[in-house]
Amino acid sequence: MSSKKVLTLIFFILLIDQVSKIYIKTHFSLIDKPVVVFSWFQIAFVENDGMAWGAKLSDFFTFISDKSAKLILTLFRIVAVTCIGFWLADVVKKQKSQTLAFAIAIIFAGALGNILDSVFYGILFSDSTMQVASFLSEDGGYANVFYGNVVDMLHFPIWQGVLPEWLPFVGGSFFSFFDPVFNVADVAISTGIGILLVFNKKAFKETNPEKNTPDLESHNNPI
Repeated sequence: MSSKKVLTLIFFILLIDQVSKIYIKTHFSLIDKPVVVFSWFQIAFVENDGMAWGAKLSDFFTFISDKSAKLILTLFRIVAVTCIGFWLADVVKKQKSQTLAFAIAIIFAGALGNILDSVFYGILFSDSTMQVASFLSEDGGYANVFYGNVVDMLHFPIWQGVLPEWLPFVGGSFFSFFDPVFNVADVAISTGIGILLVFNKKAFKETNPEKNTPDLESHNNPI
C-alpha cells in the first residue's frame, strides 16, 4: 500500500470524524434529547472525558484526581498514536501486507481524531452543558489545552427488553443492547483492531519484495 493511499485514507477518516463532531458540538447541547433516525439508531450527543465506556483512571486509582487522570490519559494517547505512526511508516516503507497497512492506518486515524478532541476542543469551544457551544467564543473555551472531552454521537439501541427468567444470574432483569455512544474515530479504531484479529495471518504474513524481481544473471546466462 503506497504512502499516498495511506495518507489519503487517514485524511478522509479524519475529515469525516471532525466534521461530524464539529457539527454535533455546534448544533446540540448535552441536555437535548436524542434524535431518533431509526428505531435502532439515534444521534445522541455526549462528551467523554475518560477512556472507553466512560471509564477514568481515577476510577481505578483513587489517589489520582480527575484532573490529573485526564492529563495522564491525554498524554498517553499522544504517545500511543506517535508509536502507531512510526509503526505505520515502517510497514509502508517495507511494503508489508496491504491488510496490515490498511488496519494500522485506520487505527491511527481514529486515535488521532480523538486526540484532537482531547487536546484542542477545550480551548476551541464553549461549554455545551446548558447551551449549544460556540466556536472560538469571546468568553473562551470550557477547558484548558489537553483537558478537552471527546465528542460522541452514534447510538444504536438495537434491542431493549426483559431477559428470560431461565437465564442464570441475569434472568428477569432489564437489558439494553447496545448502550455505548461512540463516534467515527471509535469505529475506525475498532474496525482496525478487528481486522488485525480476524485476518491475523494475512496481515502479518511475511512478504519478500525480491520475490518478483527478475534474476538478471540467470536471464543473461541461461544454462
